Amino acid sequence: MDLVRHLECFVAVAEESHFGRAAERLGMAQPPLSQRIKGLERHLGVRLFERTSRQVTITKAGTLLLDDARELLGRSEALLATARRIRDGESGLLRAALPPDIAGETVAALLDGFRAHRTGVELELRELTTAQQLTQLAAHDLDVGLIHHPCDVTGLELGPVLRREMGVLLPRDAPAAALTEVPLTALTGYDLVLFHRSAAPALHDDLLTTCARDGYAPAAVRHGQGASFVRGLILSSHAVAFGPRDAHPAPAADEDPDLVWRPLAGAPLAWRHSVAWPKGRGDTAVSTFAQAVTQALHSTAAVTADAPPRPLHLRPTAEYWL
Repeated sequence: MDLVRHLECFVAVAEESHFGRAAERLGMAQPPLSQRIKGLERHLGVRLFERTSRQVTITKAGTLLLDDARELLGRSEALLATARRIRDGESGLLRAALPPDIAGETVAALLDGFRAHRTGVELELRELTTAQQLTQLAAHDLDVGLIHHPCDVTGLELGPVLRREMGVLLPRDAPAAALTEVPLTALTGYDLVLFHRSAAPALHDDLLTTCARDGYAPAAVRHGQGASFVRGLILSSHAVAFGPRDAHPAPAADEDPDLVWRPLAGAPLAWRHSVAWPKGRGDTAVSTFAQAVTQALHSTAAVTADAPPRPLHLRPTAEYWL
């Protein structure tokens, strides 16, 4: 029995709840599809679907087996992709990604650390938001990435969760700039410059929820991410922006005549990262990348282990609404 092909049929029927639509999706006739499902049921010793003349309903046994079937198909696709890379002479390629807020010093330290392991693997490093990384990981277009939490980590394996404390970038003449640590309540009345929600929806909502809990409801939320663009919005729009200390190096934070970076009192906000890769697809190259990222963040961004751990998934509802 070609188990992979039979499992593809099982998943297609389960997702379509219709033999005709599943057959069309698979590019085959309906009778052979029905025979494959029956053959798989005999092979597994369980009934996967209840069939009537009007509908197809997955059984409890089928429901319990569906996730495993999808995982096996994912691993099969990964094996075939690796075989194609070997065939095409690209077996030493690791497709990896970092979010846009990672500082240049961290990127350089990561690349140096990865090369130091002499894995013989070529690293193709991309700059992608968490949402883009999750999409590409699910589509097997990306092998590994550094993501922001919280987000939906279904189907992923994760490295250690690392925490980067966040501060605030604000006009130098703002009253709060005179403080050594700024409470969130001191930012009342200021707009907030924030990355677009589509880049990391759960993180975006989590950050605004924490601000609201701690007494800061931005007068307006403006979207920007590039350093020069954010600087312009802060100076022209009576606004502030959050970010870790390593994202605002000395010239911007200490020597800029117009802006200053300050830590937040009580450290209520933090970026929480971890390296992520599809379940069952971790290998030596992925482990080397994860280790290099962790070391680079420790050496350049003063990250700490996230303790106690917080949920990595979306909260069921947001407490702050725009």
